[in-house]
Amino acid sequence: MLSTMVQLLSPAEALAKVKPGDTVMVGGFGLVGAPLTLIAALLEADGARDLTVISNNLGEPGRGLGKLLPARRVSKAVGSYFTSNREVVEAHLRGELEVELLPQGTLAEAIRAGGAGIGGFYVRTGAGTLLAEGREQREIDGELYLFQRPLRADVALIRAAKADRQGNLVYARTARNFNPDMATAATTVIAEVDEIVEVGELDPNAVVTPHLFVDVLVRRAGAQP
Repeated sequence: MLSTMVQLLSPAEALAKVKPGDTVMVGGFGLVGAPLTLIAALLEADGARDLTVISNNLGEPGRGLGKLLPARRVSKAVGSYFTSNREVVEAHLRGELEVELLPQGTLAEAIRAGGAGIGGFYVRTGAGTLLAEGREQREIDGELYLFQRPLRADVALIRAAKADRQGNLVYARTARNFNPDMATAATTVIAEVDEIVEVGELDPNAVVTPHLFVDVLVRRAGAQP
C-alpha cells in the first residue's frame, strides 16, 4: 500500500531535485496560483541556479518569482507578461536575463502540447510581427501562421488546493490557471498544497490532475498537517 503513495517532502528536500541549468515550469497568474512556498525554497537550494523559468510572468519586485532575480538564479525567462516586474525589464536591458516573449494563449497551448507529445503547432498570433523573426511561418488558406514548438521542463512547481496521499490534485477556482497543464509537461512534478487527505476522501469528479503526473507533495508554509 505504501508504494502507491506519493512522496511527501519538506520544501528543502523537494527543491534538492532542481539542478543547475534546469528548465523549471512554475504555475501561477501573477501571484494567484503560484507555489510561493516552493519559490521561496528555490533561494536556499544549491542547485537552483542558471535556470530557465517558464511561467506567465516573473512575479513582482521582491514577491514570488521576483525574489529570484536579485539572487541571479534565472538566466532565461519564457512567458507572456513581464511588465508586472520592472526588474525583469531592467535585467534584460542590462544583458543579464534572456527573455522569450510568447502570447498568453500560445504559451498555454505550447505547454499543453509538451504534455500531450505534440511536436508543434501553427498559430496566427504573432505571425508577421517581431515575434516571428527567425521562426518558421506558413500560409494556410490565405492566412499567415507562425510555427510554435512545444514546451517541456525538467521540473514543474505547481500549486493545488488539496491532494490525497496518492497525489491526486484538486484546484481552487482561478488558482488553477497554468498548473494542470504544467503537471503534464515536466519530468518531475512537485505540487505545493494546502491540505492532504486520505485516499478515497476526494470526489473523483473534482480531481483535475491524476496522481500519475505527480512525484512529490509539499505542504504550503503555514498549512495544518
